[in-house]
Amino acid sequence: MAREKRRAFRDWTYWGRPVPGFGDERAWLVILGLAPAAHGANRTGRMFTGDRSGDFLYAGLHRARLASQPSSVRRGDGLALDGVYVTAPCRCAPPGNRPAVDELARCAPFLDREIALLPRARVFLALGAIAWGAVWAHLERTGAPPPRPRPKFGHGALAELPGGRALVGSYHVSQQNTQTGRLTPAMFDDVLGLAKARAGY
Repeated sequence: MAREKRRAFRDWTYWGRPVPGFGDERAWLVILGLAPAAHGANRTGRMFTGDRSGDFLYAGLHRARLASQPSSVRRGDGLALDGVYVTAPCRCAPPGNRPAVDELARCAPFLDREIALLPRARVFLALGAIAWGAVWAHLERTGAPPPRPRPKFGHGALAELPGGRALVGSYHVSQQNTQTGRLTPAMFDDVLGLAKARAGY
């Protein structure tokens, strides 16, 4: 995926490797996306950086006073997150921007280890149904089986998890959703407000 460059980025040396999570190691909020975008995180090497999905996400976090600036262009651009960690269940840019089941399975141990390093995390915010499912799968793999039946994903959905934690759902911040009005800035602000309220932030 790193060999096929857009004309606007022809002078970039694409990251082209698995993309690690990014954020505050003291995070109370863990945001899970889907996978690195081919010309976003796959290019820059930082989650949700260098594309319009990231522009929408970090603008929302900035409005919520959880990010130091409203945009994310490249690693080292000064962006810092406060109490937030951003990651994804799939670490490489998948064909068609939709990871296969086997890709998610190969990346699962990395997600498990990453979350284990965030002991203060109280709320997970899943951007889309795949991220929602990835949280449940993580709990099952790590010996904290979630309650049954599993609540369905939905925008604004809230599910209580073992250990006093919670899972909140949001439509993904993809251009497909934000440019069609399926997900608006106000809707995303509301979801972040729900996460903050649940965490007592």
